Amino acid sequence: MLINDDWHSFLDDEFKKDYFMKLNVFIEKEYKTKTIYPNYKDIFRAFNLLSPNKVKVVIIGQDPYHGLNQANGLAFSVSNECKIPPSLKNIFKELVDDIGCKAPKYGNLEQWSRNGVLLINSVLTVEQAKPNSHKNIGWEIFTDSVIKKLSSEFENIVFILWGNPSQKKSSLINENNHLILKAPHPSPLSSYRGFFGSKPFSQTNEYLNLCGRKEIDWCL
Repeated sequence: MLINDDWHSFLDDEFKKDYFMKLNVFIEKEYKTKTIYPNYKDIFRAFNLLSPNKVKVVIIGQDPYHGLNQANGLAFSVSNECKIPPSLKNIFKELVDDIGCKAPKYGNLEQWSRNGVLLINSVLTVEQAKPNSHKNIGWEIFTDSVIKKLSSEFENIVFILWGNPSQKKSSLINENNHLILKAPHPSPLSSYRGFFGSKPFSQTNEYLNLCGRKEIDWCL
């Protein structure tokens, strides 16, 4: 699997563990025999767009989109040619209400990544049309270790946790050294229970400013 040198060094111990070697063998076979998303080269795209020491914000999703051409390796993000999914539409609605950005026309969040936002799902791959098909094969162990290591190695990162599964990750984060923002998931089923009005974007930039870090340009 393709990950840049900075992350390879940062996570070197993890890649040598038995569970990851087994995961790697499983994933290689899946891509050869089934339709798996995202494209193989994009499995670690969220990581490859920024180095560990450039991470200012971590947004944690659950599982890649499982439709044709949707998943592009970044949580909540879709390729430019795709219709914007319902959860992302709600994220954009909050973005407009929170800091006054114009509503984005496309769902590609690559610019956020280049600004210092690590957009990772708990599970990094999925079989076409089968949501959660790669759950509990080892990805969660890997992504939990990423969160834990970022928390322990750095300071003043904002962890944005939307929905109950992501909020459980708060136990991996040292809240004395970082900001944890929790809210309901932006999906249409839960967005009106407190996601709207949660102001994650302005709260993130206020914290980064207080810590002497450059704020994120959230407008796409």
